[in-house]
Amino acid sequence: MKDDVWPMVHAERAALIADLARLDAEQWRTPSLCAGWTVHDVAAHLVDTARTTRLGFVAGLVRARFDFDRLNSQGVERRRGASPQETLERLRRAAPRRSGPPAPLDTRLVEEVVHGEDIRRPLGLARRYPPEAVVRSLRLQARTPASFGGAKELTARVRLTATDTELSIGRGPEVTGPALSLLLAVSRRRPPLDELHGPGAPALAAALYAPR
Repeated sequence: MKDDVWPMVHAERAALIADLARLDAEQWRTPSLCAGWTVHDVAAHLVDTARTTRLGFVAGLVRARFDFDRLNSQGVERRRGASPQETLERLRRAAPRRSGPPAPLDTRLVEEVVHGEDIRRPLGLARRYPPEAVVRSLRLQARTPASFGGAKELTARVRLTATDTELSIGRGPEVTGPALSLLLAVSRRRPPLDELHGPGAPALAAALYAPR
């Protein structure tokens, strides 16, 4: 069902807004897990993605010369306020929206969960995500090609098995760990090595640390 995604997306946005509201100025400047972006930059990116429409996405991609990294950077510049408080208010106003790019709807969940961890982990914050949100995000990433930010090619070489829910995806040597850690790994984030185990873990680590 498509409509059941939006309540989960809105719940994640609300939880992150609550966490961001408690940060001081120094914490907003903390480097996130998203390379080259601070916590403030990631928040601005989430404003941009929440406000994205199908038509706007296509037009923006053309302006960015079909470079996704440039598209994202331009979005951060456009949505980043002069202060953290301004960006947070923009995120509050955008949070109820139900728009997105021409992509599977579950990409909205991937955005909220992965970028939520991009912000929370460097700050030492923790959230207990609804298992369904993490599982749906992981399933989508596992069938999405790397060229679109996923891990389809990786799951053709290793099998990902969650230790906290009934989920096993892929073929090859097994990698085990919490579903959230597996999601971060296939999204090219680097969870602590002690969160992932199994004979496929070295191949997964090599993929994570390989130059892009």
